[in-house]
Amino acid sequence: MGKLAIFGQKSVSFTFNLTNKMSLKKVVSLLLAILFTYFVVVQYNDPDPELWMPIYGIAVAAGLSIFFGKAPSRYVFFILAGAYFLAAFQQWPPKYEGVFWGEMAMRSINIELARESLGLAISAIGMVILGFLRN
Repeated sequence: MGKLAIFGQKSVSFTFNLTNKMSLKKVVSLLLAILFTYFVVVQYNDPDPELWMPIYGIAVAAGLSIFFGKAPSRYVFFILAGAYFLAAFQQWPPKYEGVFWGEMAMRSINIELARESLGLAISAIGMVILGFLRN
């Protein structure tokens, strides 16, 4: 139970309980699945979507497997995390020039490699989280 006061108004008591409808494990796994689905969608205009869409699609499937209670052993998630971390390391550009969030155009191959590496690192972190969520 907590209290919330907005702009000096009278405070309102509230409770935040996820156990009645959806567990925290399901919420987190669904949010990760949605994030990775977004990653898949933005790969549509990538020069090599046939490579990147399945890579992020695996992460979507992993998140949904936890959500629907059909997940494999937690070690599968940790193996996937290792593979994503290894790929992120391998994909790191020879010279870091940033990722330039404000623009979508690629000014150099180093920017594209940095973006790909960042996406793989986020996927790896997601797999570690899912591995810990798996009972």
